[in-house]
Amino acid sequence: MSAFLPHDPLGLDELLDPEDLAVRDTVRAWAADRVLPYVAEWYESGELPAIRELARELGSLGALGMSLTGYGCAGASAVQYGLACLELEAADSGIRSLVSVQGSLAMYAIHRYGSEEQKLRWLPGMAAGELIGCFGLTEPDHGSDPAGMRTYAKRDGTDWVLNGRKMWITNGSVAAVAVVWAQTDEGIRGFAVPTDSAGFSAPEIRHKWSLRASVTSELVMDEVRLPADAALPGVTGLKGPLGCLSHARYGIVWGSMGAARASFECALDYAGTREQFGRPIGGFQLTQAKLADMALELHKGILLAHHLGRRMDAGTLRPEQISFGKLNNVREAIEICRTARTILGANGISLEYPVMRHATNLESVLTYEGTVEMHQLVLGKALTGLDAFR
Repeated sequence: MSAFLPHDPLGLDELLDPEDLAVRDTVRAWAADRVLPYVAEWYESGELPAIRELARELGSLGALGMSLTGYGCAGASAVQYGLACLELEAADSGIRSLVSVQGSLAMYAIHRYGSEEQKLRWLPGMAAGELIGCFGLTEPDHGSDPAGMRTYAKRDGTDWVLNGRKMWITNGSVAAVAVVWAQTDEGIRGFAVPTDSAGFSAPEIRHKWSLRASVTSELVMDEVRLPADAALPGVTGLKGPLGCLSHARYGIVWGSMGAARASFECALDYAGTREQFGRPIGGFQLTQAKLADMALELHKGILLAHHLGRRMDAGTLRPEQISFGKLNNVREAIEICRTARTILGANGISLEYPVMRHATNLESVLTYEGTVEMHQLVLGKALTGLDAFR
C-alpha cells in the first residue's frame, strides 16, 4: 500500500501521464524561479515591471496559446494547459491572467474566428511572447450583459470606424493587438485592432487592491479607422466572445486551485512549526479540523478540474459544466484562503506569506469571466429549463 501524502492525499498524480507531469513540473520550476522571489514586491508596488520579459519566457515554455495547434503553438492537451494554469496561479493570479488573456482569449479568438492572414500576422509572435494581446469585451456600464455593449463599428467605404470604451482589460497597455468586440449593423463582430492605430489608447488602471501584480487597463477607441480585413470573419453575434470566455473560464477552474493549494500548503507548514501553549498549533483539534476541511475542498476541486479537462480533450465538455467548475472552484478557493489566514493569525495578513495576496486576487477572479450570480443562473437554466436571466 502506498504512503499517505499530505500534499496529494487522494493520489491524484496517478491520473497524470509522464508528459502531463513533465509539463506541470516545468511550469512549477519556472514559477518558483521567476515569479515567487519577486511577486510580493510586485504586488506591494502594484506593478508587473518584467511583463514583456516574462511573456517571452512563457512563450519559450510553450505556455502561450498552449492548447492551440499550429502557428507556433504547443498543441498541448486541455489537462496539460490546466496544470500549467494551476502552477502559474499558485505563484500569483496575475501571472495566470497574463497567460489566460493572451492564449485563451486573444489568441483563441484569432485562431478560432480569424482569417488565415490574421492568424499568420499575429499568432506566431503571440505564441513566442514577442507580441502581447488583450481582449476587449467588458465595458464601463456593461459587464455581465455584453449584449448591451455600446462600442460600435460602422462601415465607411471599405473601412471600419470603431468608437467605444472597454474596461478592466488585462494586458491592455502593453498589448500589440487588441481583440475588440463591437456592435455593427450586422450584429456583434470581433476586430483585431493594432494598438498603434490612430485614435486608440489604453490608459492603465491604478489603485487596485486585487491583481496588483498585473497590468490592467481601459481601452479607448476614438474614430479608430481599420481596414476591412481587421474584422474576424469567422463569427457574428455573442457566440464569438462567449466561446472565448468558455475557454478562459476552463483555465480558471484549474488556476483557482493553484491559489488554494499555495494557501493550504502554507497553512499546513505553519501549523507544524508555530507553537502555542507549549506545542505546535497543528496538534490542536480545531486547527486539524480546518486543515481537513481545506484539504477536502482543495482536492475535490482539483479532481473536478481534471474531469472537465478530460471532457474537453474528448470534445464533450459543455459550457454549463465549465460554469459548474468555475463557480465551485473559485468560491471554495476563497474559503480555503480565508481559513488559511485564520491559522496564520496576524501573520496571515503579511506579504511574507502568500495567503492574503491570493485571497485578494481571488476576489477579482470570482467576478471576472462571469460572476457567481451569472454562473448560478447558467446552471439554474440548465437544471430547470427555465431562463431567469431576464
